[in-house]
Amino acid sequence: MELIAELETLGVNTTEALARFMNNSGLYVRMLGKFPAAVKDADVLTHFQAKDYETAVATAHTLKGVTGNLSLTPLFKAYTDIVALLRANEPDKAEAILTEILPVQEKIIACIEKNS
Repeated sequence: MELIAELETLGVNTTEALARFMNNSGLYVRMLGKFPAAVKDADVLTHFQAKDYETAVATAHTLKGVTGNLSLTPLFKAYTDIVALLRANEPDKAEAILTEILPVQEKIIACIEKNS
């Protein structure tokens, strides 16, 4: 499956994901298809720009869960770090990680949208 192979090149642990989805690649692909909309609904950067760190941590925590369930490894790691840094009252460090990961997130979204 082209989508899965391309996601692997972006650092996604598809082996782990497929195991989580009982090796049902169709189900995994359907769940991946919901990811772009979830990200658009959970725009963490907007909350950082508004200095609304309470909402930013809640939103990042949601994305941490979604990316973890889908084994979108680079995003999961970044959102895990962002949540921890926000909870430690280090919003500048958290925003730096967010800024670094957004291009990767866009590549993953583009890959999903292209192959869905």
